[in-house]
Amino acid sequence: MRRFIVGVMGPGDGSDQEAFSLAHTLGRLIAEEGWVVLSGGRDVGIMQAVNEGAKQVAGSLTVGILPTAGSRASPHVDIVIVTDMHNARNNINVLSSDIVVACGRGGTGTTSEIALALKAGKAVILLGADPDACSFFQKQGKDQIYIAKSPPEAIEIIKRLKSK
Repeated sequence: MRRFIVGVMGPGDGSDQEAFSLAHTLGRLIAEEGWVVLSGGRDVGIMQAVNEGAKQVAGSLTVGILPTAGSRASPHVDIVIVTDMHNARNNINVLSSDIVVACGRGGTGTTSEIALALKAGKAVILLGADPDACSFFQKQGKDQIYIAKSPPEAIEIIKRLKSK
């Protein structure tokens, strides 16, 4: 049986400590559910934090979709997929995920991943996003956008959506 995949998107460079902490906890909680963590796979920011958190759980599985052959993968990624597609790899991140969680105050890469997820009809959970971003994406995605105030709340939203 295919395992459920949670794509966690967020900034690499420039992510703050609060977002890093949210992603770390989220990764652990995803892994505790037995779900796969999929991220951009690099050794920075949200990607590093979510994978590190997931690997605290025995039997966890992490997948990293790297933008280039020269990208440094997080040591916490089990399966490294090198695309050499640069930012176009964002579509692979989204389409390979059953649900997308955007963590932190993302930049343009995260914004593109949210937009691609909405275009693909995927549910998106915003975790730690600023109010302006929440408002903007709620206007765009209407019933596809969910707001979580904490990693446990994000997990509860995923469980609810997964059971539909």
